Amino acid sequence: MAALPKSARIGFVGLGNLGLPMATALVRAGWSVTAYDVNPGPVATMVERGADGADSLGDLAGCRVLALAVPDDDTVTAVLDTPELLDQLADDAVVAVHSTVLPATARELGDRARERSLAFLDAPVSGGAERAERGTLTVMVGADEAALEPARPYLDTIAEQVVHAGPPGAGAAAKLANQLMMFASLAGTHEALRLAQAHGVSVETVLEVARTSTGDSWSAREWGFFDRTAQAYDASQVPVRSRPWSKDLWEVVAAGRVAGVTMPVAGLLAQTLADVVEEHARSVRSGGEPAD
Repeated sequence: MAALPKSARIGFVGLGNLGLPMATALVRAGWSVTAYDVNPGPVATMVERGADGADSLGDLAGCRVLALAVPDDDTVTAVLDTPELLDQLADDAVVAVHSTVLPATARELGDRARERSLAFLDAPVSGGAERAERGTLTVMVGADEAALEPARPYLDTIAEQVVHAGPPGAGAAAKLANQLMMFASLAGTHEALRLAQAHGVSVETVLEVARTSTGDSWSAREWGFFDRTAQAYDASQVPVRSRPWSKDLWEVVAAGRVAGVTMPVAGLLAQTLADVVEEHARSVRSGGEPAD
């Protein structure tokens, strides 16, 4: 299969915290994008930015790339179960799932796509909304080499780092591993800062120390990121159970259980971290510790 040209139409499903800026980056880079979301508001925003708007999933059947950035496994599966969509895609179409899903879900979807002779990319992303709009995300791809190579022009538009993790399911597993590493460090940072404050040391001082010491982490360097992200989710009325510090951690636990891997840290974080993140974001909104 030849590499995707920019004239190839992209059907982008899911215009939330990451989907909207990802679709925006594609339009700005010159791709033809048809955007769909169950909420008409972000579809109208994308039309203002130069995309075409879709009234239904069936309107995307003629697209060469079908990209999904929807909340969870059930929604991904429901989209791809839409009869007027998947069954009508051309044989050379690419299905790219950017959602964070279970490895088993990605493998199952990959098998279904293969039965239809479709190229399938298990392609979750990391980096946040600001990097998404700049097209500088990291994307971890689970795909056959034959499916990956033609899609590289598309992936290189949304990401500055494209890592081929293995076959379908490997991208999802790599994303969940990254999420556990990040959220474990975030939990430790929250706890460490509370300890320091209890002994009269400011947050700013501890973060300054950590940035040039062994306690350095992305969470410390980007302190305030999750406060801003929680506020964005509040504005979009995303339920807490669907936010990554809850939903992704429970998926980590589930993936570990399926693989027979004991996950004591993930289990504890899944039960406790959402309350910590949400409480801190509320404190910032009410005039507590600054978010940046």
